[in-house]
Amino acid sequence: MTLSRARRARLASHPSQHAILRAMRYFNTTGPVRAAEHYCIPPLERVDLDDLLRLIGEQRYFVLHAPRQTGKTSMLLALRDLLNKEDRYRCLYVNVELAQASRENIEEAMRAVLSSLGSQVRMTFNDEAFGKMWPASLETSGPSGALAESLMMLSQRDTKPLVLLIDEIDALVGDSLLAVLRQLRAGYPDRPDGFPQSVVLCGVRDVRDYRIHAGSGKEVIAGGSPFNIKAESLRVGDFSESNVRALLAQHSEECGQAFSDEALDLIWSQTRGQPWLVNALAYEACFRSKSGRDRNRVIDADAIHAAREQIVVRREAHLDQLAEKLREDRVRRVIEPILSGTETSAFSDRDLEYVRDLGLVAANSPLRIANPVYAEVVPRVMTYAVQEGLVQDTAWYVDAEGGLEVEKLLAAFQSFFREHSEHWVGRFDYREAGPQLLLQAFLQRVVNGGGRIDREYGLGRGRTDLLIVWPQGERAKRWVVECKLVNEGKGLESTIAGGVGQTLEYLDRVGGECGHLVVFDRRPQRSWGEKIFRREERVGDQQVVVWGM
Repeated sequence: MTLSRARRARLASHPSQHAILRAMRYFNTTGPVRAAEHYCIPPLERVDLDDLLRLIGEQRYFVLHAPRQTGKTSMLLALRDLLNKEDRYRCLYVNVELAQASRENIEEAMRAVLSSLGSQVRMTFNDEAFGKMWPASLETSGPSGALAESLMMLSQRDTKPLVLLIDEIDALVGDSLLAVLRQLRAGYPDRPDGFPQSVVLCGVRDVRDYRIHAGSGKEVIAGGSPFNIKAESLRVGDFSESNVRALLAQHSEECGQAFSDEALDLIWSQTRGQPWLVNALAYEACFRSKSGRDRNRVIDADAIHAAREQIVVRREAHLDQLAEKLREDRVRRVIEPILSGTETSAFSDRDLEYVRDLGLVAANSPLRIANPVYAEVVPRVMTYAVQEGLVQDTAWYVDAEGGLEVEKLLAAFQSFFREHSEHWVGRFDYREAGPQLLLQAFLQRVVNGGGRIDREYGLGRGRTDLLIVWPQGERAKRWVVECKLVNEGKGLESTIAGGVGQTLEYLDRVGGECGHLVVFDRRPQRSWGEKIFRREERVGDQQVVVWGM
């Protein structure tokens, strides 16, 4: 529904018409998109539709996978509607997540799958009879054959080939998942007359990456084994930069509310096109924020920074699900060296594939956290309890003019680290990155009172870059804090020399006021007297303050 600014003004002056105003579209952060209700990029524009239709025409069974809340379900529903409209196939969508609660109980899980299938047949094909047929197949064929029997009956109820889209397939576990995959494989030779012509399995991960723990046989089975009929695996990508701008433009066109160029750039750079994040930032800035609801107000970069802080602090469900994954060993093996900036790692290819499938790290090289919002969430989740336990007050480090005293702040951390690091670092699950995480917790505790911290880190970078931004006067002040571990092979002075150059490079790139280099020396033979120091290093007319710890 598109309303002109004048029309909105007239409606706003009549309280009885507020229901019409509420009918305007908004940025969606929950569930599939509906074009009538949500700003959206048409889902099928984000995939190679010709490729999908080719696979279906060739009677292929294949996988469509992507991280959570990237638009997979919206894409499947759009594909279903397209195929049914063209009337060449009958296309059925079914979500099997309901069966997750049954875990390894195959009979209960299969009953849940078939019940969901029956409901979708009734709603999509207006077929009431199938709902009475599938319970009989469960009785006659048992849980290990009921799905295959039901799909055979469903395929034979019409001359048009059946296309089946199975969503949330990775919600199933163990024997329940094996039962579904093996029944699909068993019916495969009978397609298209006696079984679905094409089946699309959709989930977070590729089926070949499943390590299925079969409870019945106490064995681990690779996902590709019970579903070796899979032809291809397609991954749904994030929004492109043009997608992001097109999505935001829909709001501007419908509401007359503009985004500044800086805000548009920031939404893209902060999210790297992750669909949920793009919608969440825009919804927070334009609909939840009181100032953002004033449609005459331009959404600027400050509004986007404030929106980012709000969704991070609230630990929205999307971010909370990612945070929970950080506890898994295979995630820790990948994320820990990224946080610490080490140049070596001990994770396997399967660890990396898993973390990439979750969307936690970028799909390409160099290895880094997928986007700056996730890069903010990861250390803050890990340090939340520690941060809350730190007795530090922002007011202690703010001068009479309202400026942040970064030198005083780092000196305080240096004293704190010498006295308490052994106790506090041991509280982190990611102990190799403990010193960097403790510094970030300390700084966050103080800076949260009026500013923000931006972070950059990645595997092989050999450092963690922190940028403290503190509003003061007409423009915010910016300080660079670079963190490095002393490299055993290179020694302290070589580590400092490399770190100074990196600090100055980062300082120049972000336009900072001053650069600080924090060097953590974890060599056991060194005393605290040798580790603790403060000195200034100059390169030309530029200066970096070095803090040893």
